[in-house]
Amino acid sequence: MASTAKLPVLLVHGFASSFERNWRDTGWVDLLTEAGREVIPLDLLGHGSADKPHDPDAYRDLERGIRDALPAEGQVDAVGFSLGAALLLKVAATDPGRFGRLVVGGVGANLFRDGDPEPAAQAVLTGAAADDAPEAAQAFARFASAPGNDGQALAACLRRPVSRLEPSDLAAVTCPVLVVLGDRDFAGPADPLVDALADCTLVTLHGADHFGTPKDFRFLDHGLRFLGAEP
Repeated sequence: MASTAKLPVLLVHGFASSFERNWRDTGWVDLLTEAGREVIPLDLLGHGSADKPHDPDAYRDLERGIRDALPAEGQVDAVGFSLGAALLLKVAATDPGRFGRLVVGGVGANLFRDGDPEPAAQAVLTGAAADDAPEAAQAFARFASAPGNDGQALAACLRRPVSRLEPSDLAAVTCPVLVVLGDRDFAGPADPLVDALADCTLVTLHGADHFGTPKDFRFLDHGLRFLGAEP
């Protein structure tokens, strides 16, 4: 399933991560570069080297970072994980002609669920989650303390005004999409997302949970193959 051209590849990281941690440290950048692909780096607002405002309203249009990173014209391939995957799909739904192929990991039915961000936001701020808090909140508490992270900015990002994605929104996404999801990932099941996409391939990572997916070699292997950039 190789791409017909060596399009640039935009990489969009997950929550409380960065371009460096999500993509360079896991080998994506080096392998894409070796395959002759231009890599477009991006740190989302509140993350990595980007500005880190503490006002939730500043994150209202978080996907603007993706639109600003796109070249002035032409298509790109793109890879996103978790938050980055959700934002990529939102952009592709409104501007589908900009993308050749999409690889999205760590997303599924969670895209269409309502959720309360407050337990995770409090965990990010305090460094600990309540015993009955969702699994994601407990992990976010750990990730938020990583060097370079700003807990108040990450909490503001979680508390941002969000318009939920609807399955019908994704009807506009006609490019080929690879969905990679662990069978222990709380974002699942994948079926509602797969059903909403016109041209979708699903890869299930057996034994993988949400937070293990970025460093799972199977995610990298399947993603590179789908983009026609395998070693």
